[in-house]
Amino acid sequence: MTRRINAAGRRLICDFEGLSLKAYRCPRGIWTCGRGSTGPDVVASTIWTAEECEQRFDADLRKFEAGVEKLVKVRLSDNQFSALVSFAYNLGLSALSGSTLLRKLNAGEHGKAAEEFGRWIHAGGAVLPGLIRRRAAERDLFLSR
Repeated sequence: MTRRINAAGRRLICDFEGLSLKAYRCPRGIWTCGRGSTGPDVVASTIWTAEECEQRFDADLRKFEAGVEKLVKVRLSDNQFSALVSFAYNLGLSALSGSTLLRKLNAGEHGKAAEEFGRWIHAGGAVLPGLIRRRAAERDLFLSR
């Protein structure tokens, strides 16, 4: 059975992603719609209803939950798991899979892993204040056990 993100993690993602019914380009230039959803089906002309956005959000979450569960080899609290799902949701599973954060976590160094969240604050070659706040919120959730 795949773990699910908790309410705190879901709220964190919703707060930072917001809700856009019409596609827009994120700071990295990727077409995005809904609650931060991307993919080949999201193009300049994409417009979704609020219900479609929530359905896509739930489907996207399932993918990231399963990915985090597969990548992490140590026991996690619900808040730690949810913080990592938020991180992967924003950056992608490939970023998590190759990260020092994951390496330290899987080595059992939870505290050192938490310090790594703050390194992921760049998009499009720039430091973004929103990413600074998001990584701090993910770190706080991760440490709140």
